[in-house]
Amino acid sequence: METPVYQYNLNLLEETLASAQTEANRYNYILHYAVKANNNHTILETIAKRGFGADCVSGNEIAAAINAGFPPQSIVFAGVGKTESEIEFAIDKGIACIHVESIEELQQINKISARLDKTATIALRLNPNLDAGTHQHITTGTNRNKFGLSNRELIQVVDSLPSLQWVKVIGFHFHIGSQILDLKRFVQLAHHANGIVKQYGHLDISYLNLGGGLGIDYENPNDNPIPSFAEYFLTFYRNLRVPRNISIHFEPGRSLVGQCGNLLTRVLYVKQGDERKFAIVDAGMNNLIRPALYQAKHKIEVVNSHSLTFEMYDVVGPICESSDTFATSIELPSLKQGDIIAIRSAGAYGESMSSNYNLRQYTPCVFVNQKKLVLAAN
Repeated sequence: METPVYQYNLNLLEETLASAQTEANRYNYILHYAVKANNNHTILETIAKRGFGADCVSGNEIAAAINAGFPPQSIVFAGVGKTESEIEFAIDKGIACIHVESIEELQQINKISARLDKTATIALRLNPNLDAGTHQHITTGTNRNKFGLSNRELIQVVDSLPSLQWVKVIGFHFHIGSQILDLKRFVQLAHHANGIVKQYGHLDISYLNLGGGLGIDYENPNDNPIPSFAEYFLTFYRNLRVPRNISIHFEPGRSLVGQCGNLLTRVLYVKQGDERKFAIVDAGMNNLIRPALYQAKHKIEVVNSHSLTFEMYDVVGPICESSDTFATSIELPSLKQGDIIAIRSAGAYGESMSSNYNLRQYTPCVFVNQKKLVLAAN
């Protein structure tokens, strides 16, 4: 088997999509898959066939979503740095909504729409100044973050709307962060959204997008392969108090695809240092950057190991960076050259954030259909 390789379990993906869809449908919530989590074409096609919309943060993501079968009218477009060509592409394709994140962006959209002679449908992304309680690099809803309009900017935007003839505001967008496991954070978001909708109801609001952010269990992927979408959506249902004519939208990403993927890698060398024992593998931070970027922990398993002895290892990659480390001081069955290791929960922000840093080759992927995430080593 060639390594490193991303291994995706399409059966688990289908089960996860079905769970999310079933629970969202209880409340007529609308789901848009966050393409940034994993933009693999087969993954996108699978999600599109289930009837999900798409949440995109670049023009290329919009193009990839359309190419995979997402109808343009199901696509929403966020991001603080949309270029003129990206905005023009989104408007030309007739996507559902552009999420506006600054006053200057709003003015730019109005200018481009006038040139195209097409009115752009927009929502205002707001920064609620709510801490998601997660890693600082994936917290997006506080005053320290670059995302969304502050209360001061929102007032300015609303005041300017009568002079902007080529945009139609339909509602509001929020996204406070990623890998959120404390549902109380979503309670706070719901209450904040209630206040905004009440305060700005005169804008004829018909759309409310509450983002994504639901986390997954990185420690126990076998025990908890599918997050509790029931609790997640029930939390919003119990706390949202907005008019019935407003459609409620969400943008799950990691929660849909995170557990369906492994990164399989081969042990190149076992190196005994003066203080630590290193398992040097052929995958690196170019294949899965989360541990280096977020100090994230992924469960690591040795595939088909029959060793009865265990040792402590640092699992490290070949990249010329000390941060190229997947785990430190973890207990694994005794390793030898050629052993296959599975780095679990790599379905989100693995392949989509990969690179060829150090001029390493881009990583291939394989697909399996299994009722459980069985690790294939052949």
